[in-house]
This record gives sequence, structure tokens and C-alpha cells, in this order.
Amino acid sequence: MTTIDAPGRLGNQIIRNLATSLIAEKHDLYVCYRNSYDLIQELGIDLFIGNKIYENYIHLNDNNYFDIYNSETLLDNLHMYNDYFQTKEITNFLYKHLNSKKIKTNIINKNPFKENYQVNNDLYIHIRLGDVEHLTPGIDYYMKAISLIQFDNLYISSDSVEHSIVKQIIEKYPNLKIIDYDEKKTIQFASTCKNIILSHGSFSAVIGYLAFFSTIYYPEYEEAKIWYGDMFSIPGWNKIVKREG
Repeated sequence: MTTIDAPGRLGNQIIRNLATSLIAEKHDLYVCYRNSYDLIQELGIDLFIGNKIYENYIHLNDNNYFDIYNSETLLDNLHMYNDYFQTKEITNFLYKHLNSKKIKTNIINKNPFKENYQVNNDLYIHIRLGDVEHLTPGIDYYMKAISLIQFDNLYISSDSVEHSIVKQIIEKYPNLKIIDYDEKKTIQFASTCKNIILSHGSFSAVIGYLAFFSTIYYPEYEEAKIWYGDMFSIPGWNKIVKREG
């Protein structure tokens, strides 16, 4: 059978599992999802499990993804190693799928905060630090992005709420609210806010993918200097360029 072990946190698991699911649906493959299957389903993202099982395997990776997806027949199971499917082409493909009418409606209906959609003027900020603190876009990025937005309420979540970046934002905006939900509820709440400032990484990207009615801002980055692929180049999203000097 096609088996997928999705390493990393929830954002990585959503992207890898969904990328595999779309190929499985195209070719009616039986897939065993070993990571976060139930959690992803609870978000309203259905993962396909087909019927066909083969004797041989081929390696599914970033480079052959669309060749396999677009092939007329597939007579092999698929095996994923350390490929994360975070190229611009694949993530735009996933984004388009998530924003299709049926999938979008299902995700909205599963969201416990769905009453917030399109009735607020709030700003949510995700600040990824933790083990990649040294790659943070920095306080100037967040302050510049905030300055571009008119909002009523400000919400922040971070894996390092005691970090100086978070504290500096709190100092300037003392009425903001720290969101301390689990991963799933953080995605669901954040995606209902009218304005969203993203950080680095797949978790931030997924928040943006599911924010169907929001204005999205993300930091400029160089692929060669970051740990993930080009998964923020989404049509309509706003890139914040670093200040000169």
C-alpha cells in the first residue's frame, strides 16, 4: 500500500498528506496515513483513501509530483522519504484545491469560529520562533506590517510568547490578546480574522491557505537561506520587503 509518515509539525503534515491524497484520488490508491489523519479531517480537509494496492513502489518527490499526478495510469504504490512538497507549483496547486467550493465549504462548516468570518476588522499575527529563532524575520517586519493595517482588535500567537519580539509588540499595543489554543484551534481562529500577518514556516502558510476571506501579509525571504520551500508565493498575498539599510 501507499503509506505516508509525515514528519514535522502539523503544518508539514497537512501539506504532505494533502499532496499525497490528491494523487491517491486521481489514481484510486489505497493510502495509510500515519500522522494527524483525524486532526486534519477535523479541520474539514478530507484525505482520500482508495482501493488499489500494487506490489512495487516508486518514490514520490517534488520533481516528479506532477508527472505522476498527470499520468494516465499508475501501477505502483507511492513512497515518500523526506520530501515536503513545498515548491511554489505544488503549494499553489494545494491552495487552489483548498479554495474550491466543496472543500472550502467543508472547512468553514467545521470551524468552531465560523461566525467570525467576514464580520470583524481584526488582525492576527503568527510569530514563529522556537528552534528557528535565528531565522525570524525580525521585529521590523512585524512593526512595518502592523503599520499598514487599520484594525479593531489585535491577536498574537507564538511558540515563544516570552521572546523580546512578542514583548516589544505588547509594549506598543498593550491591549492585544495572546491566543493560547492548540494547533488546530489556532489555525481555525486565525483564519477567520480579516487581516493576517504570517511568520516563516508551514504552520503559518497553512493558516493563510485556510483564510478564505482575509488579507494576508508575509515576510520577504530567500529560499537558499530558509528551511522551507517557496510556499508563500500565493496570488493576492502581500509580501513585506525588508527595510533598506
